[in-house]
Amino acid sequence: MKIPPERLRQIAQRFAELEARMASGTLEGDAFVQASRDYAELEPVAQVAAEVEAAHAEIADLNEMLGDPEMKAMAEEELAAIRSSLPDKERALALAMLPKDSADQRPAMLEIRAGTGGDEAALFAGDLFRMYERFAAENGWKVEPVSMSASEVGGFKEIIANVRGKGVFAKFKFESGVHRVQRVPVTESGGRIHTSAATVAVLPEPDEVDVQINDTDLKIDTYRASGAGGQHVNTTDSAVRITHEPSGLVVTCQDGRSQHKNKEKAMQVLRVRLYEKMRDEAQGAEAEARKAMVGSGDRSERIRTYNFPQGRVTDHRIGLTLHKLDEIIQGSGLRELVDALISEDEAKRLAALNE
Repeated sequence: MKIPPERLRQIAQRFAELEARMASGTLEGDAFVQASRDYAELEPVAQVAAEVEAAHAEIADLNEMLGDPEMKAMAEEELAAIRSSLPDKERALALAMLPKDSADQRPAMLEIRAGTGGDEAALFAGDLFRMYERFAAENGWKVEPVSMSASEVGGFKEIIANVRGKGVFAKFKFESGVHRVQRVPVTESGGRIHTSAATVAVLPEPDEVDVQINDTDLKIDTYRASGAGGQHVNTTDSAVRITHEPSGLVVTCQDGRSQHKNKEKAMQVLRVRLYEKMRDEAQGAEAEARKAMVGSGDRSERIRTYNFPQGRVTDHRIGLTLHKLDEIIQGSGLRELVDALISEDEAKRLAALNE
């Protein structure tokens, strides 16, 4: 993607202005915070733009040298090398200039729910959670369960967890959707393959200032929680259900023995879901365009199949099949899928810019 020279100059000029403002020592408070954010966002773009501009300048110099018989051979050799590397530099700049999702660098809330398939679906939900835990550990992120409903046979009927670290949402956001598993359950004596599913949702976590919740908008109910199979029945009303009346969103939490802790966790989940609702509404007209991209975020969409008998994983959105199921389900092989999804999303967004 060729970037016009005037655009390169605009980037360099804007970055120089920001550098001067930051170095002046006159910025304070909100103005300093905003300038710092702008600087951090523009710096990688300006660096690549400078490389592209330098390459164009060098090409111009070498073209002049072609008229010198003694320098012609060397100039032609250097020109060939620069021209072959320039498209990669220009593509890197185009990618750096793509509009950023403001939530990409945020931590995320991961929600996994067992779908069709009964006990096997709950076991699969547990497998997915452990896969994401290991992938998070490889990236230096921290996973903290917020709420969970364990299955009697293992796994989870539902589990919600925070994933904290830099760039979490950017890498996790393409995991939202229906994940399908095909395998022979341990309880299946006839060796028949069963198909089960689990739903994954990945939502960016807001800052406190992003979502303001008025106490008067909340209806809070408490009730007695119970564990799987009626075990560990609490003798106090520790479970909490919070209804946000303006939006109609309902969140429940009965994971802990403390009503206060359960309320705190339920409020955290509510804040995340309200933020996602606000993002969807704000994007409005862009919603249709987003559906065409890889990360539509549609939780009813079947996005991936894990076929254990054949040892393969297929991501249906990009038509990618990898015969390394064990590595992927262990977390280490998930990076290849995530990188492929990010690359496909970038390619589609670049193509949309050129239309």
